[in-house]
Amino acid sequence: MDLTLVQDAAENIIDEVGELTGLDPKMAAVAVFVLALLAVFLFTKPIRFILKLLINTAIGFAVLWVLNTYGAQFGLELAMTWQNAVVTGVFGIPGVAVLLILRWAGI
Repeated sequence: MDLTLVQDAAENIIDEVGELTGLDPKMAAVAVFVLALLAVFLFTKPIRFILKLLINTAIGFAVLWVLNTYGAQFGLELAMTWQNAVVTGVFGIPGVAVLLILRWAGI
């Protein structure tokens, strides 16, 4: 990656912020830096939560597949839907138990 392009883009942003706010270039650079840090801190947790939920859902699908493959001989089957996968991935064995109870109750 060519760092001169990044440096030019950063200088352009600092110049634009300076023109819009009337700040000198050093203060504009500080403002851009603070805004970038704020954006990172604001969006890190939601992105981490979404990624963790996606990973848990994938694990939930794997658990449902194993349950359907090996539990069928014991009458333990659940539909492989994304809702069941999320409940299974997030709540684990208690979530599977609740889903089985709901299935047996006809809900």
